[in-house]
Amino acid sequence: MFERIREDVQSVFHRDPAARNSLEVLLNYPGLHAVFFHRLSHRLWNMGFKLLARCVSSFARWMTGIEIHPGATIGRRFFIDHGMGVVIGETAEVGDDVTLYHGVTLGGTTWNKGKRHPTLGNGVVVGAGAKVLGPITIGANARVGSNAVVTKDVPEEATVVGIPGRIICKDDDNDCRERQRQAMAEKIGFDAYGMTPDMPDPIARSIGTLLDHMHAVDQKVNAISKVLETMGRDCGQNLPELDENQFAAVTDVATEDNRTKVD
Repeated sequence: MFERIREDVQSVFHRDPAARNSLEVLLNYPGLHAVFFHRLSHRLWNMGFKLLARCVSSFARWMTGIEIHPGATIGRRFFIDHGMGVVIGETAEVGDDVTLYHGVTLGGTTWNKGKRHPTLGNGVVVGAGAKVLGPITIGANARVGSNAVVTKDVPEEATVVGIPGRIICKDDDNDCRERQRQAMAEKIGFDAYGMTPDMPDPIARSIGTLLDHMHAVDQKVNAISKVLETMGRDCGQNLPELDENQFAAVTDVATEDNRTKVD
């Protein structure tokens, strides 16, 4: 028992840089409190004391804002960050080293008895506000983006975003492609929303596709120009230089608009 508690506390330090010491974690992390209460209620549920188990679960929800049904199966080193609004249904199964953020729902899509909640493999991370619904399986080490709505199986190592959830595929030459995109963005004086492979936002992905296309066009134009020069043909005027100040102005306007919306 104490070994499991020690594991749960250590999992907080591994996944939350704001954690400073064990006493602070034990006193101030509602996600950890909810896990402790669930360990107790789940044991009572399996022993047949279902009413008492539900009472413990309801008390935990009142204390933490996190609702975990006593019948749910939770693995080791489970971490709920912030936690408010998290709901985990009765037949949900959560593997080891899983991380959930606030507002996550592991819910059902039917009123029928039996398995009706999702199964999360080891190492899954579910972003804030995401809804994972139905008796589906989220493969090991998969990522569910914030506010995504997932109703279909997700394979291992995949990332799913959007409504409805869409799987973001990883390219084999992803690192090379990211370097090409960054080079093209720097060439035109544009920071493409700070795109990184760790932020698979659909809009950023669309901008990345445009940068890939521009890179391909740039290479083709250069190749055609070299061929014409070897034939003694004049390629005409060079492509006009792009004014970086114009792109900076557009970026500043977009940033100001975002700040206005936040305010």
